[in-house]
Amino acid sequence: IHRNPLCGRNFEYYSEDPLIAGKFAAVKVKGMQSVGIAATPKHFACNNKETRRTFSDSRLSERALREIYLRGFEICVKEANPWGLMNSYNIINGRRCCESYEQLEGILRGEWGFDGMVTTDWGTPEDHKKLVRNGNDLSMPWGYPDQLHGALLTGEIKRGHLEARALNILKLILRLA
Repeated sequence: IHRNPLCGRNFEYYSEDPLIAGKFAAVKVKGMQSVGIAATPKHFACNNKETRRTFSDSRLSERALREIYLRGFEICVKEANPWGLMNSYNIINGRRCCESYEQLEGILRGEWGFDGMVTTDWGTPEDHKKLVRNGNDLSMPWGYPDQLHGALLTGEIKRGHLEARALNILKLILRLA
């Protein structure tokens, strides 16, 4: 949604109304996927500005988050089942979006039933262990396999975390085959 009239990404967003944004996104996703193109709605969520957005911390209540900022994504996910979703760079209430278990596993996958692949935005300054542990499947444009291997050895992440991330990536590949 359009959150700020000065946001440098407003040309990518549909509306300042989450219902309209969600309905538009769902129709576009259905159309793209009907011809075998994976849709990846973005930026999940609260991408409020362009300048220094990797360090922006959107502070808001759970009600505002769910009724305004996540509602368009919820409509899109429930009506169109997108095969992918891209996180935003920013932080929400002190936690980076791409590392948020509550958003990725709790709301997106748990409550809404999303079964696609989740990717970071390009070059997000994230902790790869937290990505894997909390439900983010793919880091763009790079990864740190040595860091993940070390985290696996120390127990910071489990084999099941890695398998879940790999499974979501493989499901996307099979959808495109």
